[in-house]
Amino acid sequence: MGIKAKQIKSFLLENKEANQTIAKNTLWLSISEFIGRLLRVAIIIYAARLLGAAGWGTFSYLTSLAAVFTIFSDIGISSVLVREVAKSPADEARYFSTTFIIKLALTVISFVVLVFVTPYFTKIALSKTLLILIGLLFIFDSLRRFGTSLFRAKEKMEKEALVNITTQIIIVTGGFVALSISDTPESLAAAYALGAGVGLLVISFFLKSQIRRLFSTFDKTLVRSIIKAAWPLSLAAIFGMLLVNTDTVMVGWFRTAKAVGYYSAAQKPIALLYILPSLIVGGFFPALARLAKTKSGEFRRILEKALVMIMTIAFPLSIGIVLTADKIVSLLYGDAYHLSALPLRILALTVITAFPIGIIIHAVFAHDKQKTLVPLWGAGVVLNIALNLFLIPRHGISGAAWASLLTQIVVNSLIWIKMKKLNYFSVEKHLPPILLATFMMSIAILLLIQLNTHILVIVPLAILVYFGSLLFSGVNPIRQIKEVAKIV
Repeated sequence: MGIKAKQIKSFLLENKEANQTIAKNTLWLSISEFIGRLLRVAIIIYAARLLGAAGWGTFSYLTSLAAVFTIFSDIGISSVLVREVAKSPADEARYFSTTFIIKLALTVISFVVLVFVTPYFTKIALSKTLLILIGLLFIFDSLRRFGTSLFRAKEKMEKEALVNITTQIIIVTGGFVALSISDTPESLAAAYALGAGVGLLVISFFLKSQIRRLFSTFDKTLVRSIIKAAWPLSLAAIFGMLLVNTDTVMVGWFRTAKAVGYYSAAQKPIALLYILPSLIVGGFFPALARLAKTKSGEFRRILEKALVMIMTIAFPLSIGIVLTADKIVSLLYGDAYHLSALPLRILALTVITAFPIGIIIHAVFAHDKQKTLVPLWGAGVVLNIALNLFLIPRHGISGAAWASLLTQIVVNSLIWIKMKKLNYFSVEKHLPPILLATFMMSIAILLLIQLNTHILVIVPLAILVYFGSLLFSGVNPIRQIKEVAKIV
């Protein structure tokens, strides 16, 4: 093996010093997320087309419900495990065993409620086989995700990436095979459960030494402190997860499986885009955390650069999807899903609020003020449920999309204001070139639509017009990226 190959291997698999470790872990998480979501998109599109809106809606309803239960089967204890083991590696065995026992108990309770209680709260017909398979998927996936927390605590994200990619490969391969044999929600659920089960087995192999000591190192004196520390740490994830999945679940309460299928089809492209700000945040957060309490001016400069960078991406993405939603739906799912176009347009507008707020939240975390966001997240969950209760019976899946958008506007605006009070920042002076370029791109898209241009031609031409307009306005995106690279 050459010197260069050894250096690359060393960089990718070893923790040497702080900056290299951060870069290595960010790279592995980015690769894992990108490949995982790309693989999942393939099976989602195939399954949605093959199962039809009703079959896909039934599957989406239960997986969204399982995602909600995943929140309550964790309540932040995974975050506590990461924090405590990172702070004190000598206490790894005690904290892993204790948090795992708590996690296991919550998972079993959630499984029972998911499989035996939830069928009474929906109009959608659910077979016992499908419920059991989704229940197994929930258990396997919940415990698999918990296991990866220990990798994060030890800053060994390459193992997490391996587990995640292996899981997704099994799900996608199994999904295609299962659906070719029997095109039912049960077949797809079996493939998902199989993939999650294999992922759990891989995790168990990596953690076999910890598993052998699971009960002998359990420390009941830690239970109270773990639960007390857990819930504030998970509220950001809880809010995001509920916002994404509550809509789908509540559509299932009031409407048919077909309606859930249409709404889920609209959600998936937007959920895929949400990975972009998380990747950018991963690069900026260490710098923000380092400067928060020592150099407020430099902190503000970096925060503003991060926000401008993410908004340069968010505005054209959002407006581009709004203008081409019907073509996107037709390309991905076929004309049978034309009713998904309107909720997709509405949900696309959430990109403008969701992209920058990811960085804002981490800026608040850098100041160790995350607890001040608890009332906002709590109010957001209540507001989202209330809006769904009011809008879904009246406007169906479009009402669910509006509930999500309005909730994000209100909550994210309040978080934005909260951050300004901690360290005043401003991005308004950077917006005119972005808005002008977005406007020029929009005109180009509308003209191309009038000419009945295919979406795969519209997209690259729209990108050229947008970045050409930015350059004409004196904004050089390449230079901005280089400046950001120097920061992170």
